[in-house]
Amino acid sequence: MVEQVSNKMDCQLIEFNGEVDRVHILLDFHPKNSIAAVAGSLKSSTARMLKKEFPEEVRKHYWGKVSFWSNSYYVASCGGAPIEVLKQYIQNQSRP
Repeated sequence: MVEQVSNKMDCQLIEFNGEVDRVHILLDFHPKNSIAAVAGSLKSSTARMLKKEFPEEVRKHYWGKVSFWSNSYYVASCGGAPIEVLKQYIQNQSRP
C-alpha cells in the first residue's frame, strides 16, 4: 500500500519498516508534492487498508478514537547522506 501511494504521487519508496507505535519510510520525494499531502495520503490509505484487512483488531484497539494515526509526523531531509546508511538505519528500527 505504501509503495502504491508513493508511486501515485511520483515518489519512489526506497525503504520501509515499522515498530509497534511508528513507521519509518525512506522516500525519494518528488518536489511537486507537499510533505503534508504525501503524509496525509499515506496515513489515510494505510488506515483504510488496515481497517478493512483487520477489522476486529482495529475495533478492539481503536474503538471510539477519532483517527487511526496521530495528527503528527516527523520528516527529515537526508540530502548528501549515503542511501545505504539510511536504509540500514530503517531496517534496524524493529530490532532491540
